[in-house]
This record gives sequence, structure tokens and C-alpha cells, in this order.
Amino acid sequence: MLAAASEDSHHSRLGNLPEQAEGEPVPRVLTILALVLEKLVARDDRLVVSLSQQEVEANRGVSWGKVGQRLNPFHGVRAPSISIGKYLERIYKYTNCSPSCFVVGFVYIDRILHRHPDSLLVSLNVHRLLVTSVMVASKMFDDVHYNNAFYARVGGVSNVELNKLELELLFLLDFGVAVSSRIFETYCLHLEKEMQLNGVAEKLERPLNTNGSRKRSKYPWKIDLD
Repeated sequence: MLAAASEDSHHSRLGNLPEQAEGEPVPRVLTILALVLEKLVARDDRLVVSLSQQEVEANRGVSWGKVGQRLNPFHGVRAPSISIGKYLERIYKYTNCSPSCFVVGFVYIDRILHRHPDSLLVSLNVHRLLVTSVMVASKMFDDVHYNNAFYARVGGVSNVELNKLELELLFLLDFGVAVSSRIFETYCLHLEKEMQLNGVAEKLERPLNTNGSRKRSKYPWKIDLD
């Protein structure tokens, strides 16, 4: 289990991170993906609270009995203090993965939720699901990618834990990690519609291509998700 860190010390470590390279804006996909995931997490967090209240009223105590257990390996002790948006930016900034990997990672998470509809995307599991899914997407679609140990440092988990989470993700997907250009385009259009609903009529970064043109930022300072 990850070492617990206070919110103040956590933010202090994040404050020591190098700034985003000048002239390299954050890809639009990160912004809209953070918005979509935050909405999903807020909805499912409310559902968990509602189910817990029902359990208490039934004198059974708080439990997750009505919620699927498939995503339990991705649960942290507490919700990380780093926001989804900042976490996505951190992954992009240090791993040099292409923007397309975040779309593909979203495809993986959506597939899992459809294959296991009783599972919920909540504040306790979303960060670990993100770093694992983006890492697997990078291995599938980027010409060059970093190893699990580096992703673990960026993501704020141990290498041993991330190795286990990668296997959990693959089994939850039944090793269905291929994403066709048609499926990729469908998810891009979905995210663009979300952008339009929020008053931004712009296209997402499209190509499922290489990541060789970007330079990685300095070696990341350590964070802890819990």
C-alpha cells in the first residue's frame, strides 16, 4: 500500500515540479477528458454515498455490497488531492506519450465500465485507472514509450503495484486492447461534442501517430496518490 501523505505536503511536492515547457500548450484532449471524467466521478461518488446511506438505514452498516468489486484493486486508501486535470497533465508532461493515448485510455476505461456495469468510476480509483490505461495505450500505439517503473514514479504508485494494475486492466478488458481507427474517431467525436456543450467548438488532436517530436520534461518529482 502506498505511504499516506498529508494534503499540504502533497501540494508542496507538486509545487516543486518544473513548469510546462514554454510554447507547448496542453493538448485540448486533456482538458475535455478531465471535464468528462470529473462529471462521471462526481455522479458515481454521489451514488456510492446514496447506497451507503441505504445500508445504514437498513442497519447493515456502510458497505459496497451493491457495487461491483471488479475495480477494487484500483482503489486507494483515500481520494488523491491532485485533480484529474492536473494528473493528466502530469502524465503527458513527463511520459512524452502522444495525445492519442489519452483517447485510447478513455476507450479502455469505457470498455471496462460497459463490460462490468455494476462497477463505478469514483474518486478512489480514477487516478490509478488513468495512469494504467494511458500506459497500456502508449505501449500499443506509440513508437517509443517508457517502462512501468517510470510510469509508476510519474503516477505516484509503486512499480510493484502498477505491474499488478496493468494485469488487472488487461484481464478486465479480456486483453481487448486493439482500437480501430473507426472506434478512435467515434470517441474523438464524442469528446468534441462535450467540448461544444461547454462552448468550445474546436477539434481534438487526431492522429494515432508517433511521439518522437516532443522532448520530455525533467525527471519527475515523486508524488503519492494516497
